Amino acid sequence: MGRGDKKTKKGKTFKGSFGKSRPARTKKAAAAKKK
Repeated sequence: MGRGDKKTKKGKTFKGSFGKSRPARTKKAAAAKKK
């Protein structure tokens, strides 16, 4: 669950990819808390 894990937000930010856990440019309030 670190930067190497591309299924998590941290990993996606690190890799620069987007997906379910890190949508590309959406409202911040919508995907605020998930943990």
